[in-house]
Amino acid sequence: MSRSCKVNTNQLQVGNFVRLPVSWKDHPFLFNSFRLKQEAQIELIKKLGIEYVFVDLDKSSAPPLGKEDAYDAPSFRDDGDLTKLSQQMNQNKQERIEHLKKLKRDLKKTEQEFDRSVAMMRNLIAKLRNRPLNAISDAKELINSITEELLNSDNLVLHLMSDAKDSDGIYYHSLNVAVLSMMIAKELDWPREDIEAVGMGALFHDTGKLKIPPQLLRKKTPLTQPELNFIRQHPAMGIELLKLANNFPEDAAPIVRDHHEFLDGSGYPRGLKAEQISLPTQLVAAVNLYDQLCHPEGQVKARTPYAALGYLYKNYKERLNQEAIGKLIKMLGVYPPGSVVELSSGQYAMVMAVNLEKILFPRILVYDALVPKEQAPIVDLESEGLTIVRCIAPSALPEKIFKYLSPRERVSYFFGGDKKA
Repeated sequence: MSRSCKVNTNQLQVGNFVRLPVSWKDHPFLFNSFRLKQEAQIELIKKLGIEYVFVDLDKSSAPPLGKEDAYDAPSFRDDGDLTKLSQQMNQNKQERIEHLKKLKRDLKKTEQEFDRSVAMMRNLIAKLRNRPLNAISDAKELINSITEELLNSDNLVLHLMSDAKDSDGIYYHSLNVAVLSMMIAKELDWPREDIEAVGMGALFHDTGKLKIPPQLLRKKTPLTQPELNFIRQHPAMGIELLKLANNFPEDAAPIVRDHHEFLDGSGYPRGLKAEQISLPTQLVAAVNLYDQLCHPEGQVKARTPYAALGYLYKNYKERLNQEAIGKLIKMLGVYPPGSVVELSSGQYAMVMAVNLEKILFPRILVYDALVPKEQAPIVDLESEGLTIVRCIAPSALPEKIFKYLSPRERVSYFFGGDKKA
């Protein structure tokens, strides 16, 4: 429990971590809680007309002044300076509000694109058994549209999407693997036809699981060896299902068949080795395993995106394509969207988006008890001068912070970007 005390504004000094006892909309600062970095901030707090604030002693780098040392800092005593500072802060706040609005608009647009893609995915899987040719045509249209967006956008940003319903798991997983794999293929400078082949293979890689009873996939007790062997036949079942359509791309078929094969021959169902596994398949295999670690079936405990990347990097050096894993880590950043983090300010936040050109400075949703959840700012770490101190498990959050940040049970990604001129 943090130690805090009520402090007169005359006792404030740089280094104090303050909490303002006023509504978020009634002051020029981005947060209600922050560490004082300059005398000007103290003057602005005094100008709010409040007598006291709360100081968190554990998060402060200096204690408040004693009553006998309290003073009125002279830095901005001149009325002209104060007016100028106030105008500048108000302008900055307006610019920041506009920037936040744009971020939220971008996120909403990306969410809409994602929802449309999930709906298409649901429809084409439903068509696969009865109208397989139509299903593949619809899938090609979806992949073509994603590829078009990928290749014709600058400043790509990977966004965290909303939660999936349990029954929609296969659609979210397949779309997630397809989008991440296609983004990596683009980062590797693969030609358009290879990006599209990766997308088609990834979109259908788990269709064989449609032939497996759902209760077996979701079984909470350990699987028997026969059950495990049956589930491990889903790549072959997927290929059989896709044979119903003669328009499934030939170069995408190996992805469906071999996405659980490992470079050292320890994979399944055929125990293939490196030279026998196509490069697109190796790429999808890495992304598929990452998403599975975050959303395992049955009784296995889910890992956070941060932990899943670390686990892959440490434990799959001989089994997965290291170039693909390196690009995945580079693209998702050290703290992938969906990670819950602690900031240098002492606040908790959730990573919402990563700009592929600035992966060290993700966009984050910050918890502030005095800011309504629906107004919570999505902050650009770089522009606010904040850094991430550590990643934490959502289960370690106090309940009120957990409810505010609402960490996703299923972490899904989709991208947005600015159209090229």
